Amino acid sequence: MTKKKIQFIDGPNLNMLGEREPEIYGSMTLENIHNMVEKHIIEKKIDLDVNFFQSNNEGDIVDCIQRSNKSSSGIIINGGGLSHTSVAILDALLAVNIPKIEIHLSNLFKREDFRHHSYISKGVNGVICGFGPQSYILAVDGINKLI
Repeated sequence: MTKKKIQFIDGPNLNMLGEREPEIYGSMTLENIHNMVEKHIIEKKIDLDVNFFQSNNEGDIVDCIQRSNKSSSGIIINGGGLSHTSVAILDALLAVNIPKIEIHLSNLFKREDFRHHSYISKGVNGVICGFGPQSYILAVDGINKLI
């Protein structure tokens, strides 16, 4: 039996983690977080393969979501700032028939008012926010239960 594949999708500015507003996002880089995810999967003997994708471009994210429908068993997405603006990403998420979890490092509801609404939340099975890098680990455990 082949392992289930999970597609991680990280949106705009997440490539700047570790440098960008550490008081909000912490000091870990995106690569550190991805390494932490892989270590968690190995240590907990979770039967998942993961693929990581990051883009600052909305269209590239839509393309990745669409490709994932056939290549992956689930999606974990941190849409970054596009979470609050992108109907296109929402539409792509609604078009794919695999489990999806939205994640955010910070607690959106303790931030600016415009961050309190995420368009993409309607297109996912669940949302995890406010746990810093641990949000990614919680999402792995959650998606593993959904698939």
